[in-house]
Amino acid sequence: MARMNVNPTRMVLTGLKRRLQMAKRGHKLLKDKRDELMKKFLEIVRENKALREEVEEKLMLVHSRFVMARAVMGSEIVEEALMFPKIEVNLNASTRNIMSVDVPVLEFTAEIGSEGDIYPYGLANTTAELDEAISTLSELTPKLLKLAEIERSAQLLADEIEKTRRRVNALEYVLIPNLEETIKYIVMKLDENERSNLTRLMKVKDMMLEQAHGYGKRMQGGEGP
Repeated sequence: MARMNVNPTRMVLTGLKRRLQMAKRGHKLLKDKRDELMKKFLEIVRENKALREEVEEKLMLVHSRFVMARAVMGSEIVEEALMFPKIEVNLNASTRNIMSVDVPVLEFTAEIGSEGDIYPYGLANTTAELDEAISTLSELTPKLLKLAEIERSAQLLADEIEKTRRRVNALEYVLIPNLEETIKYIVMKLDENERSNLTRLMKVKDMMLEQAHGYGKRMQGGEGP
C-alpha cells in the first residue's frame, strides 16, 4: 500500500471518502461483469469443443474421399469436374452484444442452380467418392462458418475477461488500499491537530487565568496602607 501525496484537510478527506465509495461500487460491478463473462465464455468453449470435434472428423472424411477420387480419376479430371460450381453462397456478417462485447454473427445461405443438385459435373465420368466428398463438404460448410463465429467470439470474450480482471485487480489491490491508507492517515493527522489545538487552548486558558489571578492580587496589594 502507498499513501497518496495529499494535504490532510477535511475537504480532501471528504473527496477521498467519496472516491473510495465509488471505487468499491465499481469494483463490485466489474467483479460481477467478470463472473458473467466467465460463465458465457465457458458455455462458448464447451460448444466450440463439441463442434470442432465434429468438424475435424468430417473434414478428415472429406479429405480421404478426395484422395481416393484423385487416385481413381486423376488430379486433372477432378480439377476439371470442380471448375464450375453450381452453388452460389451468400454470407451476411453482423454482430451481437454479450456483456458489452460485440461478437460476430455469420449467416450462411446457399442457392442451388435450376437443376436442383449440388454436383458441378455429370455423374457418368466421376466416382462415388467424389460425390460423397462434395455432399459432405456441402453439409459441413455452415458448420465451418459457425465454428469460425464461435472461436472468434471466444477470443473476444477472453480478451475482455483479461481486461476486466486487470481492472478488478487494480481496484482491489492498488486503488482501494491506497485510498483507505490515505484516509486513515488524514484522519490521524486531523485528530492530532485537534488534540494540539485543544492543548493550546487549555494552555491559553491557564495563562489567562494566571494573569487574571495575578492581576487581582496586585490590585488587592495596592489598596493597602
